Amino acid sequence: MHTLSTEELESMLHRAAARGAKEALVAVGLHDENAANDIRQIRSLLDAWKDTRKSIWSTFVKLSTVALLTFIAGAVWMSINKG
Repeated sequence: MHTLSTEELESMLHRAAARGAKEALVAVGLHDENAANDIRQIRSLLDAWKDTRKSIWSTFVKLSTVALLTFIAGAVWMSINKG
């Protein structure tokens, strides 16, 4: 039976983690020298998507508010013209 020292075990775990990280990067295509640029582009796209989502939501709320106020104004105008 062979026992490992703490240092040997930590060294094995470190090598296994490094190998796993490298394999994970290869699996998602981020293993080459362009990986940092790819990550920056992905972050930029995510930021643009977040801004677009916020803008769409804001536009929807504004349009809904204008539609509601137009409906109310029309209803008031119709009730005034009836009377």
